[in-house]
Amino acid sequence: MNIQEVRVTNKFSLPDPRGEEILYEIKNALGINSVQEVRTTRVYRFEGISEDNALYLAKNLLAEEIFQICQVNAPVITGADVWLEVAYQPGVMNPEVASIIKSVKDLGIEDLLAADSSKEYFFWGQDISVDEIKLITDKLLVNATVERVVTVKPETLLISGQPGTTGTIAVRKMNDQELMQLSKDNLFLNLEEMRVIQNYFISIDRDPTDCEIETIAQTWSEHCGHKTFRAKLMVDGKEKKPLLKRLQEATIEAGHPLVLSAFVDNSGVMRFYEGQAICGKVETHNSPSAIEPYGGAMTGSGGVFRDVMGTGQGAKVIASTDMFCFAPPDMPAEVIPAGCLHPHYLLRRVVAGVRDYGNRMGIPTNNGSVHFHPDFRAKPTVIVGAYGLLPAERCQKASPQAGDVALVLGGRTGRDGIHGATFSSAEMTDMTITVNSSAVQIGHAIEEKRTSDAILEASQEGLIRAITDCGAGGYGSALGEMGEKIGVKVFLDRVPLKYPGLNPWEIWLSESQERMVLAVAPENMDRVMAICRNYNVEATAIAEFTGDGRLLVTYNGENVCDLDMEFLHNGLPQRVMQAAWVKEDYEEPQSPDIVFDSAAAGCGEVVNLSNVREKIYQAVMSHLNVCSKEPIVRVYDHGVQGSSVLPPFTGIFQDGPNDATIISPLLDKPYGAIISHGLNPVLNKIHPYHGSLWAAVEAVSNAVAAGANPEDLTLIDNFIWPFPDEESLGALDMSVDACVDFVKVTGMPFISGKDSLSSTYRGKDGTVLKIPPVLCVSVFGRIADVQKTVSSDFKYTGSQIVLLGERRICEMAGSVYYDLAGYTGSNLPKINLEKVNKVFHVLHRAISGGAVPACHDISEGGLAAALAEMCFGGNVGAEISIPAGENPEYFLYNETAGCFMVEIPDGMDAAELFAGIPYYVIGKTVEKLSVEILYEGRELFDVSLSSLKAAWQQPMKGVFRQ
Repeated sequence: MNIQEVRVTNKFSLPDPRGEEILYEIKNALGINSVQEVRTTRVYRFEGISEDNALYLAKNLLAEEIFQICQVNAPVITGADVWLEVAYQPGVMNPEVASIIKSVKDLGIEDLLAADSSKEYFFWGQDISVDEIKLITDKLLVNATVERVVTVKPETLLISGQPGTTGTIAVRKMNDQELMQLSKDNLFLNLEEMRVIQNYFISIDRDPTDCEIETIAQTWSEHCGHKTFRAKLMVDGKEKKPLLKRLQEATIEAGHPLVLSAFVDNSGVMRFYEGQAICGKVETHNSPSAIEPYGGAMTGSGGVFRDVMGTGQGAKVIASTDMFCFAPPDMPAEVIPAGCLHPHYLLRRVVAGVRDYGNRMGIPTNNGSVHFHPDFRAKPTVIVGAYGLLPAERCQKASPQAGDVALVLGGRTGRDGIHGATFSSAEMTDMTITVNSSAVQIGHAIEEKRTSDAILEASQEGLIRAITDCGAGGYGSALGEMGEKIGVKVFLDRVPLKYPGLNPWEIWLSESQERMVLAVAPENMDRVMAICRNYNVEATAIAEFTGDGRLLVTYNGENVCDLDMEFLHNGLPQRVMQAAWVKEDYEEPQSPDIVFDSAAAGCGEVVNLSNVREKIYQAVMSHLNVCSKEPIVRVYDHGVQGSSVLPPFTGIFQDGPNDATIISPLLDKPYGAIISHGLNPVLNKIHPYHGSLWAAVEAVSNAVAAGANPEDLTLIDNFIWPFPDEESLGALDMSVDACVDFVKVTGMPFISGKDSLSSTYRGKDGTVLKIPPVLCVSVFGRIADVQKTVSSDFKYTGSQIVLLGERRICEMAGSVYYDLAGYTGSNLPKINLEKVNKVFHVLHRAISGGAVPACHDISEGGLAAALAEMCFGGNVGAEISIPAGENPEYFLYNETAGCFMVEIPDGMDAAELFAGIPYYVIGKTVEKLSVEILYEGRELFDVSLSSLKAAWQQPMKGVFRQ
């Protein structure tokens, strides 16, 4: 049957934003100057419709006549020196196509059989070489994991195929070598676990099906089973409680009165106001993002949104966060390990993925950070979070009852995401990007938005007994967990598919996105189905809960999986793991008086030390871990739900960064929800206990600096760690101890968390690169009155500037200042929890009492960076006096968490306001737009705000084209 082609592009008198972006990358990222112009078109193909109908769709659906032109079955751009077409690989989710098909049917065209879309790229320039086009294609246009260059027009758009038969795997007769060969590529289980599986099937006198072996592997994966966190731990020869148990017990012992649900649902839940609750979950999507950053980041956001949607009996997603760790974007290509993508490309595409999913769903992305270290060159850390609102009375899940129906809502099932759970549990190698490409998915945010709306209405009517998302492991995880206590029978032949030809086990374990599973009482089915039809959401009953304690999966009447739930969920042997951290000594400077030479400061010929110090200050502000991330933040819609109270940036020019975000989810009420976080991979490399304390203190400091009451905060942990060998596990043990100690001293509990223990790269030449260990601590809580909060920007001239908190300024290891001087150091900040907890409470009292117009916590870049950012926001200068006898550089650039820069009115008694905690009045705000630093009665240097801001804003402008 003929295929109709529609091409759409912007009018030639108008710019082509996508083409301009590609041209920018060609010149700046690849250094190719032969290309002078790039333009793009969208190509839409339709099978089964007439050319007249294709023209109708072109004019009424696909092209906007005000600024676009279109052609049917003809080129729309001609005369280019080079052109090529890029499309998704067959079977990869194309979210645009799903929307097009629905729109075509809404327009009354019923004979459409299939559709597809792609992009064409046209290049003009002098002597563009074949090698240059290949480089452009490989580095910018095509991620071979999910995309391809179209060389032959398709004869049909229909994906045909017949599902294979369910296979049997003869594990009962396998020796140990054969068991491990079976596990090697996709199961990622160890020999003991493979033997347990073997013995189970010996005991029931049969071999497993492929579906059964895959189901067990998914359920027992590190990603789903958290085997390391549940393991019996031997630390330096002494037994300690499992990591997860320690965190759970600390939360129970804290007995926080606001906690409604901790570690038992898709997200943690705390009490809000007026019968409402707020919930939070933070996830990682490191492995998928490492091989396809756009799709990986999109599905990371979509997945964590679904975690919130699947909390209790359904929650509304009200906020999103993103925390990223990359290698420097200007890292030379030759040092990137084999099989890994360049960090410049990773950063831009991950940001684009988070942007597109959150913005399209109408969820504000309003808190986050980006961190850089060369050792992330093999694999990034991509963390995404979501927060929700739901009635407190519906924050607990009910259990499915025998006879309840399992209903799947949302997207259809395809091959995307196969082995995602097991793949994410494995180390990365040079072959990961090729072997595990099927683990990547492309998200469809609009589908999830519709699904979310349908779930909220069903939840409000009390129609949902239980709900969960199809995350890692697909239906195997969702229905396997929902039916754990009761048993479930699944009918795979009822599952809506994207295309035919999937094997039963592939349907069962596919991680196709935008799918939610509901347990619904039979008498509520008709109403739930009516709600789904109203929102244009596909809903299908695919299973029923039985009461027999078994997982029975059928396909066309054949049993493809029949497992005892007790074995599936409790048969995994508890690991016994050895842990012993070995401290690595990092060089400290021989003298505490580091003075950069002119070359280190990047200032060429220098005639006096004052100039050197100005250049050092500018270098600190332009460091990748300090510089402004505004070009990233501005692509996210952080005000979309109309709830923003404290956005990411405020101040005179709206460029002063805030420490936390505050939203008002009940629009007619004064109540606020506050969100913040903290992490520092460099400090974790130096000392995992003190680095982890720093992360927790930094997370809470960010919230308290904005006005939060520390008694109204709860925490989320995310451990992103190298593969848990003995040394890395020893570091992880210390990190968990730090979290437990933090809870014990402050009373702030962890109520949700996640571990991702696969951040190790193994090269084919035997090289091993451990990605820096990351503990990200996220904070969310409630605020009774959003008017009693503050932003970071200075409000007045003549105000006093006060430094709060205990610092030992010689503890400089891991600081930006040390990094610029070429050191890591070992003497990192060591925080006294008892003292910092008191600082939190005293500062909150001062802010809530109205005495503090502005507050900013001290983190990367130290006091100097915090001071500059407050000045940027307020467009005022500052005059600072360093106490006599202190090392000026250490005083300015020490990065001890739990310390604050505070603005208070001139004449206010700081001693009375901050009684009982360390404080020091260090200066005042001034009209002159500069930062003047005085020491022992003389001026050390005086640097203009404009030069500091230029240094601070430039790095990300160089990565993200404005």
